[in-house]
Amino acid sequence: MARKATATPTKALVDTVEALEAKLVRMRAAQEAFAHFTQEQVDKIFYEAAMAANKARIPLAKLAVEETGRGVFEDKVIKNHYAAEYIYHAYKDTKTCGVIERDEALGITKVAEPIGIVGAVIPTTNPTSTAIFKCLISLKTRNAIIISPHPAAAKCTIAAAKLVLDAAVAAGAPEEIIGWVDTPSIELTNMVMRDVDIILATGGPGMVKAAYSSGKPALGVGAGNTPVVIDDTADILLAVNSIIHSKTFDNGMICASEQSVTALDSIYGAVKAEFERRGCYFVKPGREVEALREAMFKNGALDHRIPGMPAAKIAELAGIEVAPKTKILIVEAESTDPEKEEFSHEKLSPVLAMYRAADFQEAVDKAEHLVLAGGPGHTASLYVHPAEAEKIALFEDVMKACRIVINTPSSQGGIGDLYNFGMKPSLTLGCGSWGGNSVSENVGVKHLLNVKTVAERRENMLWFRAPEKVYFKKGSTPVALDELGSVMGKKRAFIVTDQFLFKNGNTRAIEAKLDEMGIAHDCFYDVEPDPSLQCALRGAAQMRLFEPDVIIAVGGGSAMDAGKIMWVMYEHPDVNFEDMAMDFMDIRKRVYTFPEMGKRAYFVAVPTSSGTGSECTPFAIITDKETGIKWPLADYALLPNMAVVDVDNAMFAPRGLTAASGIDVMTHAIEAHVSIMASDYTRGLSMKAAKLVFDNLPAAYEYGAKDPHAREEMHNASAMAGMAFANAFLGLNHSMAHKLGAFHHIPHGLANAVILTRVMRYNAAEAPVKMGTFSQYPFPNAMAAYADMARYCGITGADDAEVFENFVAALEQLKETIGVKKTIAEYGVDEKYFLDTLDKMCEQAFDDQCTGANPRYPLISEIKELYLDAYYGREPQSYGV
Repeated sequence: MARKATATPTKALVDTVEALEAKLVRMRAAQEAFAHFTQEQVDKIFYEAAMAANKARIPLAKLAVEETGRGVFEDKVIKNHYAAEYIYHAYKDTKTCGVIERDEALGITKVAEPIGIVGAVIPTTNPTSTAIFKCLISLKTRNAIIISPHPAAAKCTIAAAKLVLDAAVAAGAPEEIIGWVDTPSIELTNMVMRDVDIILATGGPGMVKAAYSSGKPALGVGAGNTPVVIDDTADILLAVNSIIHSKTFDNGMICASEQSVTALDSIYGAVKAEFERRGCYFVKPGREVEALREAMFKNGALDHRIPGMPAAKIAELAGIEVAPKTKILIVEAESTDPEKEEFSHEKLSPVLAMYRAADFQEAVDKAEHLVLAGGPGHTASLYVHPAEAEKIALFEDVMKACRIVINTPSSQGGIGDLYNFGMKPSLTLGCGSWGGNSVSENVGVKHLLNVKTVAERRENMLWFRAPEKVYFKKGSTPVALDELGSVMGKKRAFIVTDQFLFKNGNTRAIEAKLDEMGIAHDCFYDVEPDPSLQCALRGAAQMRLFEPDVIIAVGGGSAMDAGKIMWVMYEHPDVNFEDMAMDFMDIRKRVYTFPEMGKRAYFVAVPTSSGTGSECTPFAIITDKETGIKWPLADYALLPNMAVVDVDNAMFAPRGLTAASGIDVMTHAIEAHVSIMASDYTRGLSMKAAKLVFDNLPAAYEYGAKDPHAREEMHNASAMAGMAFANAFLGLNHSMAHKLGAFHHIPHGLANAVILTRVMRYNAAEAPVKMGTFSQYPFPNAMAAYADMARYCGITGADDAEVFENFVAALEQLKETIGVKKTIAEYGVDEKYFLDTLDKMCEQAFDDQCTGANPRYPLISEIKELYLDAYYGREPQSYGV
């Protein structure tokens, strides 16, 4: 049985030798108690700590940027998200307590014991994400951890550590299991390294050397000076855009980011042209290069002002005039000797050196010299055709690097689990003996319990999931429902709908069919337009009394959402909606795992409007009226078992609903089509849905039930678009529309419509500031995807750009035909209130679950520009570089 810690918590600052000595005594007592915890107890603590860090990713990123003045806020959000979600996912099932492995054939048993107290040195480049990472792996391994933050980032690092500590203690951990030095100094840092049991040192070479000289086991990292070789067989579009994606991430402060590019002579011009086309600037030889050299390097070393600064700011320091949104400054260099050429050094900023090579061997030789001279053991990158096995083997053999990434952005590839799935995720990257380190791999939990890796780029598995049964065609409802009795033998049905539909008899035919089959039924008909948690609680209580084995949701999106929520509460009464609503970067790697559904009831969705497609999607939204918090839930556990797409249930929708829901279908189709997760399986559905809307929405709007064919085609389009975005997800258009609805009460479909073409122009930029992160998305290609959809819908043009413009014009005409207003202001949104809420809307739209699948990864400033343009009806500016 685990023993509880007896250490007494203290609020005294750790700012003197005496205070640190007392702190370490209390921490050691806490760790000794923690060492006896069971795996179950440890895993609960690990889970709660990861959840807490995940929830605080935005405020911690803000603190980091405000305190250090370095990097990109939005990218630091990603780092914090990664440090919580990916680390949890990687180690949630790893055994770290007691017997962790037993090979009966060999007779080998491995027993895990914690090391003791971990001393952690945290850098200013990743002050919150590295703190989260080190605290989590320490908790998972039953170690205590004391942090010595960088003086320039102490506040944000301590805030991250305290947040994890509070969550861990609330989950049962000893109260002194995580500690920190409040006022960092060389004396106190050296004392930490002297008195702990193992050191996790992430920082400059001096700090790492001090850690290795402390006399204690140390896990340190070496300097990074990642060279890239682009072979003449490489995909240049993939190579250049991957390098830009990596090098601009957090303004180049990831230690694995590219520092030099060597391209073969035969493709050098094409590589250079692609860099320029995507918004990079080649520094002119002579005066400009020397001015940049003088600004960046002092006495042969990188100036302290440079790390994490944007390219335009660095150019300004050098007196070089570049576009404000320039992505990377590129210096064409010749020497790879750091004594002769400072630009061959690690630069920790969006600045690259670029070299020529006559052939592949010369390129590899230059890369090898750059690694050995500036970043031995860290990371090296190669872009080459995957079939060139001999070249890949040569590169692997020559490079003295512990991470060799093939056709992969080195920042995201080196830290693991984003563009490869066998390399452990980590924010501490060992460089082996080549870099003076004790480990040659990504540091993880095994290194806190007393390998040359080659990772080729891989595209993750995609999926297509839809309801088990989808019935369609006019009049199909009774035939579909017949299965409930004749095939499934259901006995008790619970109908979920709203008062309008109930009073207007929309459920009578269903009830009559249930009576015919001898299935007892009950009905909850009090669903609100914006379903609330309180409404769902009432419905679930009624459901538990009735004990149905089938649930039938009848209505629009609100009834579908309410039905899904009641289904969850019926099957799992103790669910936590805050945890269920946690955003994810990858639905399969989320911290929270949804409970299994369908053990008590089968779920049938019968839509009465042609818009949400909720009958075919795994999404639901619920609002807590008492707190005002809206919980968006997304998980395939919420996917209905059966969808009945019968236009008889939607024939008499009013014109306003027809317009709003119809344009919502179009937005679903368009966003799913350009999503970074779109596939051939989803694009067929999204294109067909868009064409059906173009062909039928005007008639359905004008004539309603008098044109039953148009009505039926819109009903089918809604379901098809639903299946498309259920698997490809949506994008920024919906993220922004969600906030227009929440803050200004514009109906959802119209909120989508008023910003639709502006977001399309934004996404279509060929040189966006940032592109979406997903292994299947190799380079910005939204323009081509929009053009493909447009051509399928019958829109023509001389090239993609002209087809796109004609597509936008056709959408604007469609919107005008169905009465969509042109600006946000025209929907009666007060200007002062709009401006007062604008910053909150932008931040929340950025953090919306839909944003992650957008082809262009948005900055908050860009979202603000889109909102302002849409409010005032301004002509859209160029949303590119």
